Amino acid sequence: MNIVVFVKQVPDTETRIQLKDGVVDTSSVKWVANPYDEFAIEEGLRIRERLGQGKVTVVSLGPDRVKEAIKYALSLGADEGVHVKGDEVALSDPLAVATVLAAAARKLGFDLILTGKQGVDHDWSQVGVMLAEILDLPHVSVVVHLEVDPDAKKGKAKREVEGGAELLEFDLPAVITAQKGLNEPRYASLKGIMAVKKKVIPEWSPADLGLDPASLAEGAATIRFVDFALPPPRPAGRILEGDPADTARELVRLLREEAKVI
Repeated sequence: MNIVVFVKQVPDTETRIQLKDGVVDTSSVKWVANPYDEFAIEEGLRIRERLGQGKVTVVSLGPDRVKEAIKYALSLGADEGVHVKGDEVALSDPLAVATVLAAAARKLGFDLILTGKQGVDHDWSQVGVMLAEILDLPHVSVVVHLEVDPDAKKGKAKREVEGGAELLEFDLPAVITAQKGLNEPRYASLKGIMAVKKKVIPEWSPADLGLDPASLAEGAATIRFVDFALPPPRPAGRILEGDPADTARELVRLLREEAKVI
């Protein structure tokens, strides 16, 4: 069973975002594999282990730094990794990203595609859905339990919905987007980390995938960022001192007249 896992590299959630000249300053950003994609990687590895055969290929789109996310997945046990160069792609446009990933999937061949339900940078939750639509495949999102039967070419998934859960059956191949709770991602072993040094990560360009770079560039993007702004700084806190009864009355007055929350 050939499993393709798409992994995005995102800023560490503890990174303090800074702006410079109206754009995000990435010079001091620490980059990591998208946390939701880690669940997808782990699920791919578990399916391969349960079946006792198959291959897990990790693909990441972006600049050279995304190779670190690929190497991380390889250290966990993924079999192969592919870097799709993103220099010519409007990476902020979900449709452009999904178009490139779909072409990469076609070139690789697959029985199942896994990815996270969303990237924690933009939080759009769109690429997985668009990817399935472009490939004309069944799609199940926010999955917290997954079963696949490659012989019958069927699968079952449990997904979260507001106030409950849905159980769905689908045909393979399919696109699955992972939610927290699907599994508990493993840690890289020393053996896995050392094995990465022997791995060769091929690089593909959009042209290698048969795509027109001009249709994927910023000028053709369906979504564009116009401006960025940091939230206003919080006002300094206020400490009320004195008799408890007096401070309680003053607190209520402030909440009503200034904060306007009661």
